[in-house]
Amino acid sequence: MGTDVQVVSDARAVIANPEIDIVVELIGGYGIARQLVMEAIEAGKHVVTANKALLAVHGTEIFAAAHRKGVMVAFEAAVAGGIPIIKSLREGLTANRIEWIAGIINGTTNFILSEMRDKGLDFDVVLKEAQRLGYAEADPTFDIEGVDAAHKVTLMSAIAFGIPVQFDKAYVEGITQLGAQDIKYAEQLGYRIKLLGITKRTDKGIELRVHPSLVPMKRLIANVEGAMNAVMVHGDAVGTTLYYGKGAGSEPTASAVIADLVDITRLHTADAAHRVPHLAFQPDAMSDTPVLAMGDVVTSYYLRLKVADEAGVLTKVTGILAETGISIDAMLQREADEVGGEGSTQTDLIILTHDCVEAKMNQAIAQMQALPTVLAPITRIRKEELA
Repeated sequence: MGTDVQVVSDARAVIANPEIDIVVELIGGYGIARQLVMEAIEAGKHVVTANKALLAVHGTEIFAAAHRKGVMVAFEAAVAGGIPIIKSLREGLTANRIEWIAGIINGTTNFILSEMRDKGLDFDVVLKEAQRLGYAEADPTFDIEGVDAAHKVTLMSAIAFGIPVQFDKAYVEGITQLGAQDIKYAEQLGYRIKLLGITKRTDKGIELRVHPSLVPMKRLIANVEGAMNAVMVHGDAVGTTLYYGKGAGSEPTASAVIADLVDITRLHTADAAHRVPHLAFQPDAMSDTPVLAMGDVVTSYYLRLKVADEAGVLTKVTGILAETGISIDAMLQREADEVGGEGSTQTDLIILTHDCVEAKMNQAIAQMQALPTVLAPITRIRKEELA
């Protein structure tokens, strides 16, 4: 290498340098990163960023500013690391009307869930181990609470459906409440539990949600283990496609950043009006389709109830579901001594339901929870067939 690389201690010196055409921002967060990105755009420079948090929250104004100045903001590294998912959605699948996307887009949580399943351990134990191995940060909140995955699925949703980025409308639930026994029961029923980022087109609006999900074991995505990422995209013409690879790390991130640099270099002589728009749709062609509230989402469910081991409990529970119009797909009742040891008076009741609207399920859960024979908070995990 030559010694003609200049290192400066002031980021603004980079933005002020007229020789520089493209600024790469890999700081992260909403603070100084946001100011520098906006200043670079105002100075007429293209931007390459891996900052999913910034774009998911402030993307609308950032892309509008870039559009106004005729510059590009490229963000392949912001979603799923080295997997070229943004390019696939925006260009490779452009002939398709995308129906839904479901992805394992956070390596930390996938590593934790894989370990919980492999070793039969509870969440807290595995989190400590993940931190020791460097898979989880000292403050893992963004990962384990699903926020990071929600930033990423918000960006994919905007590109897939031509809606503005609306992170504040996403439903976000992490993995901190999952128990080893739920992973085990899911397995017995033929499912794996994964933290999924899901966005889906429906007649009523766009679903935008992150939560643990039961996925059938026979789906390829159910077998994505460790810190790997995978994204399923379903298009009307192409059917279901799957993208798999490393979602984090210096080299996969660099791979995506360099690809963006090459893209911008190839395109920056092109007339700005002829470039691929940031979110695949021209700003004036954005759709105002609403993002659905979680209560309006239709999906199916896994329920675990700790109940008194006595006659009539099952009838009451199934009665409540029937009255609410929720039909049962499968049921699993553990013998009392398997759950609470010899002579136990309580048992686990596991129910898989067919599709229903979440608001109805909330109602049914509230009624079941009120039964004196239901002895602990009911565990509810959504189930996604991804067919």
